[in-house]
Amino acid sequence: MKNYIKYHPWEIIEEGFNTELNRVSESLFSIGNGKFGHRGNFEETYTGDSLGGNYVAGVYYPDKTRVGWWKNGYPEYFAKVLNAPNWTKLSIKINGEILDLAHTKVIDFKRVLDMKNGFLIRNFSTKLKNGICVTVHASRFCSLDQDDMGALSYSFTVDQPAEIQVSSYIDGNIKNEDSNYDEFFWENIKSESNDNLCTLILRTKKTHFYVGVKTETNLFINNEKINHFQSLKSSTNSPSVSASFSIQPNQSITIEKKAIVLSSLNVDKGLIDQVLVNEISSFQKLCYEDLLNNHKKAWAKKWNESDIIIEGDIVAQQAIRFNIFQLNCTYSGNDERLNIGPKGFTGEKYGGSTYWDTEAYCLPFYQSTADKSVARNLLIYRYNHLSKAIENAEKLGFSGGAALYPMVTMNGEECHNEWEITFEEIHRNGAIAYGIYDYINYTADKKYLAEYGLEVLIGIARFWKQRVNWSEEKQAYVMLGVTGPNEFENNVNNNWYTNKMATWCLNYCEESIDWVKENYPTDYQRICKVSDFDENERKAWALITNQMYYPFSDKYNIYLQQDGFLDKELIPVSQLSDDERPIVEHWSWDKILRSCFIKQADVLQGLYYFENEFTQEELQRHYDFYEPLTVHESSLSPCIHSILAAKLGDEKRAYDFYLRTARLDLNDYNNDTRDGLHITSMAGTWMTIIKGFAGMEVKNDQLIFSPLLPKNWESLSFKIKFRDEIQHVFLDKNGIKININ
Repeated sequence: MKNYIKYHPWEIIEEGFNTELNRVSESLFSIGNGKFGHRGNFEETYTGDSLGGNYVAGVYYPDKTRVGWWKNGYPEYFAKVLNAPNWTKLSIKINGEILDLAHTKVIDFKRVLDMKNGFLIRNFSTKLKNGICVTVHASRFCSLDQDDMGALSYSFTVDQPAEIQVSSYIDGNIKNEDSNYDEFFWENIKSESNDNLCTLILRTKKTHFYVGVKTETNLFINNEKINHFQSLKSSTNSPSVSASFSIQPNQSITIEKKAIVLSSLNVDKGLIDQVLVNEISSFQKLCYEDLLNNHKKAWAKKWNESDIIIEGDIVAQQAIRFNIFQLNCTYSGNDERLNIGPKGFTGEKYGGSTYWDTEAYCLPFYQSTADKSVARNLLIYRYNHLSKAIENAEKLGFSGGAALYPMVTMNGEECHNEWEITFEEIHRNGAIAYGIYDYINYTADKKYLAEYGLEVLIGIARFWKQRVNWSEEKQAYVMLGVTGPNEFENNVNNNWYTNKMATWCLNYCEESIDWVKENYPTDYQRICKVSDFDENERKAWALITNQMYYPFSDKYNIYLQQDGFLDKELIPVSQLSDDERPIVEHWSWDKILRSCFIKQADVLQGLYYFENEFTQEELQRHYDFYEPLTVHESSLSPCIHSILAAKLGDEKRAYDFYLRTARLDLNDYNNDTRDGLHITSMAGTWMTIIKGFAGMEVKNDQLIFSPLLPKNWESLSFKIKFRDEIQHVFLDKNGIKININ
């Protein structure tokens, strides 16, 4: 665990520059606007250890799969959101020496993420090898007001007369660090610099997405604009403009750079060049401060919708705002073709693709803090991929319209290539069906079921029907060869969570069929036709739901994670030594698979979804059995444990797990923040407060709250949008108050 970020209710602050922590900080200081974003890399040259990262939503490349042993059904590629052209780049030479913190003596250094206003600030002083001291103030943002635009301001002074050369460029010589074959994914279409303007248009190989970037750079000495820039003959993929001049110690140099970032998802590829010209021209009369002020106003509106206020605990307050900030940086909900990658715009791990995390963790945040169209678009994304889900199932031998949604995808096609995940972690189908239920239950948008949802549910139900088989020995339906949410168990039989989700999906599909048939008969006939649905299919579904096998221990009076779980030696996590944690970094996979240790909530994930089917005593028994065996080496684990602990009145464990999930990246609990932030688990962090400490549930078409306020919190307040009403919730030691408007 690391703990170098200073506590502040609205800011993420790093003081001092530690090169060993630089990649962690680059992740923590990431910014975005739902359309594009980037890691907290330096604007000026930095040759130290760094993961340069700039990403444009929806632009991906099918990187050819790399596996040692090919199996039938493996996807041929792993889709990856690409590291895109970097518009922020500057090169600064002072008396011929390049400003590069990897090769200078850093005197002072402070980096600040202003979450309230949505921009990144960096101040530092450093001494070059030539003896000149430089003081820098830099800030930048990805505009929430104009989501095709970003801007930066970079000011510096020197302590003695010096010759300066400033180059401003777009870096198109970028690669994905996670490329399977070290391939360069881009082709050059246009690279040009003229006066103070640079233009770069690249195209992805194979997928042929176009990304266009145009920058305008202005130079000021003591706030007076000068026109010293000249075009440079530069490398094909890095158009550049440069200026050379002399300065005195009392003079301040300011570089202002505006950028337009477009992709062919939103602009016809043949028009990108002209649209870049038009958009950069529309901002020419606005200075950096004007653009920043408009951006701040947009963030003020966003915080008005989604802020959570915790009085009395600055550690908890900073953490939840960091999580909310990054969620709002990642997804705006304006485009049903886009979804939420586990790392958002903060890193390359997981390829930036869509996982089951969206429905299981992210949906509640967006449907509660934004217009319902935002959450609706997340579901329509899956509806638009239904034909691909049917194709995915067919590749594995299923038929008749059975749909298996992918574990990992960009376009609906499965692109994950670990057999125990690709073929066996089929519980993701259940999360997608539950997402439909959750959305309709929360928003009352029942028409969605008739327009889109029922077709998806029928495809999923058909999959479950074919995936189970009848066991003569058990006289029940069983599910063989699966991987549950606990990925430290592979190829198990009768994972309780998967079996439970399957029967729930079949029941919910039947209920949905009856409702659509009665309320939207025309839509029902259309659905029957397009999906070739026959009412007789339901007979087999009912048999399965009534006769599904669930592993159970009479000794412990609990449902077992899977068959044979009690054959393991049950050792609590507390007996592991610190130098063995995390076990995924210290143990062989063989040792992990034979251990009792659980990566994340598995049985408890099911209890979280269906808690109303269980008594408090049953929930407590299961929690007390499984939590001590859980190592929480998935970012998705602590939030579920926190919520359940709050439901059980266990304030200590609820709070401890809240801090674990809320500060997962800030404190680098799992030693992986350097790879990017855990965006989807941040939505789970939001749930720990709203569904855990506030105890919010929808029952009988109403919101109810069963709060548990942590002892060190003076109060908790937030807004919830529920069925077109804004509910203001205030909770303190005297109780709860709710105002509706």
